[in-house]
Amino acid sequence: MLNPWVSEVIEDTKTLTELAGRSGSPINYDNRCAICKGSKLLCGKLQCPILVKLYAQMKVKPLLDTLSLQGSSPPDIFIGRLGYPHVSIGPLIPPLVGDTSAMGTPELWHDKTIYEIVDFRFQLVRGKHRVNVKEVGAGKIAELIQELALSKAPAQVDAQFTRKPTGRLILDDEVQPFGPSAPLKDMELSSTSADHRIEKAFSDTDLKAVDAVMELYEKNVFVSKIQRAFSAGLFGVEKRRRFVPTRWSITAVDSIISKKLTDEIKDFPLINEFRVYTHTALDNRWVVFMIPSAWSYELIEAWYPKTIWNPDGKRVAIFSDAEGFFGRNTYPDIGGCYFAARLAVAEHLRRERRQAMVIVMREAHPGYIMPVGVWNVREAVRSALQKQYAAFQTLNESLLHISEKFEINIKEWVRTSKLIQEMLFQKRIKEYL
Repeated sequence: MLNPWVSEVIEDTKTLTELAGRSGSPINYDNRCAICKGSKLLCGKLQCPILVKLYAQMKVKPLLDTLSLQGSSPPDIFIGRLGYPHVSIGPLIPPLVGDTSAMGTPELWHDKTIYEIVDFRFQLVRGKHRVNVKEVGAGKIAELIQELALSKAPAQVDAQFTRKPTGRLILDDEVQPFGPSAPLKDMELSSTSADHRIEKAFSDTDLKAVDAVMELYEKNVFVSKIQRAFSAGLFGVEKRRRFVPTRWSITAVDSIISKKLTDEIKDFPLINEFRVYTHTALDNRWVVFMIPSAWSYELIEAWYPKTIWNPDGKRVAIFSDAEGFFGRNTYPDIGGCYFAARLAVAEHLRRERRQAMVIVMREAHPGYIMPVGVWNVREAVRSALQKQYAAFQTLNESLLHISEKFEINIKEWVRTSKLIQEMLFQKRIKEYL
């Protein structure tokens, strides 16, 4: 019989297990992982996600066999969304003392492997305290969560739990992963040092949340820190402040910043050539394609079979979302990564004081065995845009170059892309002049 905490890891991958596997296999879906045991890779992935999670848990488990935990929070917090408006809030604490800041700063993870990210993020234990989202600053734990979100450096947390931390490694395409959790009985916080830029926005109870976000962004505060503060209810007119689920705050901040930046770049002159930027990370291939035309934007994602979001597919799953010059007023089906990529693109164009039609293309391969959060999209696109681009004078030349960067046939990308279709088939006014 499996040890209970090992069983938790297996149980937590039930959805993955039910979806994974080769089509037509006689092996029962529920038994597939048990038969494979990580050696046969029946799911078709390059590495076993269960074993990656299990190894990470084995490292930290001996340190968590207790009802108390002392450690240096990066600082980091997590606000849940289940049961909204009554949600669980709490700190993320590793059983480590010292400089843990990198564990909570996605902007510093661009050179990390997926295994390294899972390894250090799983060490973060989540404390849970139930509150109404309106109870910002009401009660000891709520106040300490806000103080932790204000901190610019790792803070010492002493947490007391009602039971030993247990549970799964949280994996989500929007949120950075973290480890086991337990209900908080009490917590103490020390060695905090407030980021005065965030503290100023927090103290201004007449400053709207949107304005606070932009002010901090312009002061070069990391986007991840702004998202954390937004989630902790540090921004906005005093009577309207709320705890915001972490998942929502990430998308909200990316959306706010990118919307403001795109409004600016619409007044800039066009780029004067077709540009192709490329980047590869975490077995994802990225192309940022810029076209000398008025601002519009599209994100296209292509997921190979046996990847996270196409586990049992026989063909590549490819889909997109786009917006024209005047933006969009509906939430994209592609999710929060749409806004993360838009932020990276918009800040680059504003820095250059240019305008363009931009298509971000992502080809996800089986080595991307588990999601690590939407930060991956933002930072990958940023990295691509820091590199030298290939310049072309025609659309066809550009597409030929892009075809060399992807394994998927360029016809599939063109067939999926709303903006490339528009460029190819929609007549322009100047053609009639």
